[in-house]
Amino acid sequence: MDETRGPALIGRRRETGLLEAALARAAGGAGGTAVLLRGEAGVGKSTLLAWTERQARGRGFTVLRAVGAEAETDFAFGALHQAVWALLRRSDGLSPHQRDTLESALGVRAGTPSGFAVGAATLALLGDAARTAPVLLLLDDLHWVDSSSAAVFAFLRRRCAELPLVIVGAGRPAGSAASSWSDEPVDVRALDRADAAALLADRHPGLAATTADRVLAEAVGNPLALVELPRQLAGAQQRGAAPLPDHLPLGRTLERMFAERLGGTTPEAGRLLLLGALATGADAGSGWLSALADEDARRSLERIEADGLARLDPAGRLVFRHPLVRSAVVAGASDADRRAAHRTLAAALAPDDPRRLVHEASAALFPDAALADRLQEVGRRLARRGGDAEGALLLERAAALSPDPADRARRLTWAAVMAARGGQLRHSAELVAGLSGAPVPADVAPLFAYARVYVDQSHRVDFASSAALLPAALDAMTAPGADTFGGLVEQVYFKLLLSATHTDDPCAWRALQRHRGSVSEAGRLCLRAWTDPDPAVAGELRAVADGMTEEQEAGASWLLLWTASALDCPGGDLWQRLTGLHGFATQGSVAKAKCHEDFLLGRWEQAAVCLREAAVADELGYHANALMFRYYHAQFLAGRGDEEGLREVERAIGPTATRARMRFVLDRLAHLRGLAALAHGRYEEAYAQLAPVAPGAAVPPAAPAERPPVGPPWRHALVLDLVTAAVHTGRHAQARAHLAAARAVGAAGISGHHAFLFAAAAAVAADDAGADEAYRAAFAVPDAERWAFDAARLRLAHGSWLRRRHRPGAREVLRAAYHAFRRLRADPWARRCQEELRAAGEQVAPEPGGPAAAPEEGGGPAALTGQELRIARLAATGLTNKEIGGLLQLSPRTVAAHLYKVFPKLGITSRAALAHALG
Repeated sequence: MDETRGPALIGRRRETGLLEAALARAAGGAGGTAVLLRGEAGVGKSTLLAWTERQARGRGFTVLRAVGAEAETDFAFGALHQAVWALLRRSDGLSPHQRDTLESALGVRAGTPSGFAVGAATLALLGDAARTAPVLLLLDDLHWVDSSSAAVFAFLRRRCAELPLVIVGAGRPAGSAASSWSDEPVDVRALDRADAAALLADRHPGLAATTADRVLAEAVGNPLALVELPRQLAGAQQRGAAPLPDHLPLGRTLERMFAERLGGTTPEAGRLLLLGALATGADAGSGWLSALADEDARRSLERIEADGLARLDPAGRLVFRHPLVRSAVVAGASDADRRAAHRTLAAALAPDDPRRLVHEASAALFPDAALADRLQEVGRRLARRGGDAEGALLLERAAALSPDPADRARRLTWAAVMAARGGQLRHSAELVAGLSGAPVPADVAPLFAYARVYVDQSHRVDFASSAALLPAALDAMTAPGADTFGGLVEQVYFKLLLSATHTDDPCAWRALQRHRGSVSEAGRLCLRAWTDPDPAVAGELRAVADGMTEEQEAGASWLLLWTASALDCPGGDLWQRLTGLHGFATQGSVAKAKCHEDFLLGRWEQAAVCLREAAVADELGYHANALMFRYYHAQFLAGRGDEEGLREVERAIGPTATRARMRFVLDRLAHLRGLAALAHGRYEEAYAQLAPVAPGAAVPPAAPAERPPVGPPWRHALVLDLVTAAVHTGRHAQARAHLAAARAVGAAGISGHHAFLFAAAAAVAADDAGADEAYRAAFAVPDAERWAFDAARLRLAHGSWLRRRHRPGAREVLRAAYHAFRRLRADPWARRCQEELRAAGEQVAPEPGGPAAAPEEGGGPAALTGQELRIARLAATGLTNKEIGGLLQLSPRTVAAHLYKVFPKLGITSRAALAHALG
């Protein structure tokens, strides 16, 4: 056996196989992987991390490591400091801005970087390191990692596929940091009886059979217990010559086993252990240990190491044998001893070190106004650096030390806001509930209204308080000379806008219009996008986002995302830029936007991500986000015609949406029922579902120079579904009326998606004389092929029209639609294509387990005309239709018409596949 790779682990073949595969993938240049090891204390997660480290070092990986600690959960970016500080010190591949950002976040220089900047700079640092060797990032005890670091690690996890980077985290099932991983975890379970016996025999070969049987029964497969329980026995007990002790329960009480071992330590050793357990930061041992470097301390440290409780590492830090030892030390200490230890630790730190302040607060026995003021200042400073969750903890400590009840309420109100923004929504709800029982000082009433609404919307899925509280809060915050609470007006405005779009409350809309002059261009643009978008809004969104600094972008992220969602504008690099922002609230908004984008752009293999994100949101208390993730999953189900799955989603979210009067969700569920009915050809039912929620065919008269209001843009995106159902049920007049109504308000100008849907609906409703030209015009709309599902439906409609009229080209068009539906796993639609192809005389053999076998592919490049081949080759290089037309002296519309013929002949559905199809 290769000694450098360490011994094989007993009973961990599944786990080590997964980890080995992840390392091999990164080492082979196939991209990165993130693995979460999840299990109870003592089950062997840390041992698996150590095994992974040995394997990685043997393969030449750069190994980075961070370990969460209970005493460090309120220090922003503490775990990130452990992981990357050494790498940052020797890296020269970062830009000055990226280095400044990381050093500011890690507290080694002044500055207030945005959460986005920290995540992006960390990714750049790892990317720089990965140019010379693959990187392994090990994160132990995720359940104790500070929230700010956890947000950065979550960002890295989402982007690790781009680099030769393996991230392996380990945490307990109930930990919030571990639950934020939407990827499927690897559950590390107790060993089975055979493997447990093998481990016990390996570590304690001299145990008597009766003793071994008792340990196996008590340990129940827990590896730590298998190793540690026999050590508590006397030699005679191990040999079976003396009675065994009483039953020792496992789980949380395993810490009591260490507590019993601690009972034999001297008072001085116990004091040193307590100091080590409460010390925080990457250099936790350097200050207090050096201050205690006398002979008694040296002997106590030697005794601690001999007992196997802790050891000094090369850097002089006290490292505990297991996190349970640390927990047992703290749990077993008296309040007086803990306060004394905190005073000692505070004295060993510099006066301006934030950790000193935390230790002073932990040592305080009585209210202290000056100390509370200092805690508040540090907490607000942490929040400005992106550490909202940690800032909230300090504000709570400040509140507990506040002699004045009004100051206490003010600080708890701020703590509630920070906790919500930092992803600790359940805790924020507890704080809000506690504050609701007494009057809140008038000067923080708007802030409390925001906290209350935040909890009601996101946690309780209740929008009633939004229209009741936020208009008055905006009035107060926008008055001359009023406190804006650090620029909170924009976020209050967004929460009111979110309520208005979900419930259509007229009071909320009026307040939004009244205060539109008090918010930034991003706020005004978001209001326009959801009420009366004109053709300029989509372009202005990009201009506004591009013109923002990172700090401005962080503050406006919700508005930018909600604007893009209104317009069905795929975010592209906007999502990437916002993915690094901290707090689950922002990350949840990014994830929701991406789920909707995946549906629009045909990335339907990502449908399951919606359910994973919903589970994460529920775990963290963001029940409104969970509801929306399930709605976005319902879009994929409806598109695939999965009506049973759709009904299951409705049963899950319908009652809550009804109670909360979420008209936005209820109406869109009606649309999805209509879409599913279309998939199965039940057009009458589809029209009955769609007509009540789509824009009315009758448009109120407007003044000659006045454009009618557009209204919510999502309703205008129903035009293709509505017109299709109307045409197939003989409602041709209604179909034309729906198109006229959309034309009157300029619906096609809302976005590129709306433009394509309107052109497609016009083609479906066209009479025979103009239908073929209308279909080709629809596919000539810029970027028409981006909308994979809608484009495939239009090809099906066009191919059916061509076949029924015995026009040439029907098979090619139907074949392209068929392949698109098969890729999307939209089986009812694929069967429709199969039926049409059979009617056109093409034999399509059924495929086991699927709707149909793929028809014969197109004839390949040889089937193209000379002009089609020239255009296809240019398009394969990435040129746009306009650029191709300029080279060949053709109009962009003519180029699009040629590509419309090229795709079916090559058996493809998008420009991205051209290069491969042409060879």
